[in-house]
Amino acid sequence: MPATIRKIPVTIVTGFLGSGKTTMLRHLLEQAQGRRIAVIVNEFGELGIDGEILKGCGIGCDEGDESAGQLYELANGCLCCTVQEEFYPVMERLVERREQIDHVLIETSGLALPKPLVQAFGWPSIKNSFTVDAVITMVDGPAVAAGQFAANPQSVDELRKADPNLDHESPLHELFEDQLIAADLVILNKTDQLADTDREAVEALIRAEIPEHVKIVPAQYGRLDLGTLLGLEAASEEGIHLRVGHHGEGEDHDHDHDDFDSVMVEAQPASREELVRALKQLVQQHTIYRVKGFANPPGSPMRLVIQGVGTRFDSYFDRRWQPDEVPGCRFVLIGAELDQATLQAALDEALAPREQMA
Repeated sequence: MPATIRKIPVTIVTGFLGSGKTTMLRHLLEQAQGRRIAVIVNEFGELGIDGEILKGCGIGCDEGDESAGQLYELANGCLCCTVQEEFYPVMERLVERREQIDHVLIETSGLALPKPLVQAFGWPSIKNSFTVDAVITMVDGPAVAAGQFAANPQSVDELRKADPNLDHESPLHELFEDQLIAADLVILNKTDQLADTDREAVEALIRAEIPEHVKIVPAQYGRLDLGTLLGLEAASEEGIHLRVGHHGEGEDHDHDHDDFDSVMVEAQPASREELVRALKQLVQQHTIYRVKGFANPPGSPMRLVIQGVGTRFDSYFDRRWQPDEVPGCRFVLIGAELDQATLQAALDEALAPREQMA
């Protein structure tokens, strides 16, 4: 009898913007322990930030990429790929290299519905080669505790709960619930930033949206061991049709991005502190959910990564600027009703020397 062809397990990591997906993937790659992992990053926005962060995670990158699929060899035997929406050609390339791959990790866009992606693994040409080991949903604990995913992001969910006839849930609320509905495992991230009462409230909110058998695992900075995340053998593609969310089977699966805008702005900051202050000011004045990009502060040869969720910002130097790179300061802003020219002008004004504003 012919031998059964081994299906490559695939873990889909989903979660809203800023939940910590990329940080967790960096940690996994750093402790791959000989596993040959292919990572696919599906980004939303003009600047390929997440893929760049993964390639700069300290395990190196062989610049001999397969340009058509943007597939990069990492020094630890893993692969890294950045795609925009269409991942099918990349999956075909991975099938060709199946003997070199032990596991596939897919980081979805922070605005993506995971269910259509899982359903794609039922396509005949993919079904015979891959199985979805699990859908892991990352949750930003402090953001949920602050009511960011409520029906009205400006208030906690009490009004909607008080009136079951209301039908005006925000895109954030719907997306949050749909990402939870598809989960085989939920990672409650940033628990170090939560008081015990807030953590209990967030866990209760999550538990109300997921099946009883789905575990909620706490984490800080996405630091979890491989055994917790890989090898769940959920075969998610076989039962995903039973998970009913806000978006029906016959709808356009790309429409989840329609409620959000993505624009890119540039800056010439006088310092790291001034740049973060200006970005926070921008977030307070406009409906911006996520800020992510790179900067080159004066006097430093290192590339500065800056990420923001709401008014909470984090920044760190990840590596030196490469000789073939032009150091700069560029950010993708993701939110609602964003106008690039207006935001660029507002950032320029916020970064103007203080004496000019006196």
